[in-house]
Amino acid sequence: MELRFLGKDPESGDHGCPSVWLDEERGELVIQGWKADLATEAECRKAGPIPEHEAVVRIPKRMIPLLREALRGADAL
Repeated sequence: MELRFLGKDPESGDHGCPSVWLDEERGELVIQGWKADLATEAECRKAGPIPEHEAVVRIPKRMIPLLREALRGADAL
């Protein structure tokens, strides 16, 4: 698997998180974000359980343009 790095939160400094990659082979996005707090996870569980192999992450609003770019790239595959 080879991922194409699309970018990171411009305010993250040297930390590199949150970040977005595109898996060009599968047309999937890979997102690194801040782990959600317990209150956010509880709110998400109202829609159903969160399996052990999954996580809830937060991506800041300022990254919406980067996510749009990633989605356009995935749609083009």
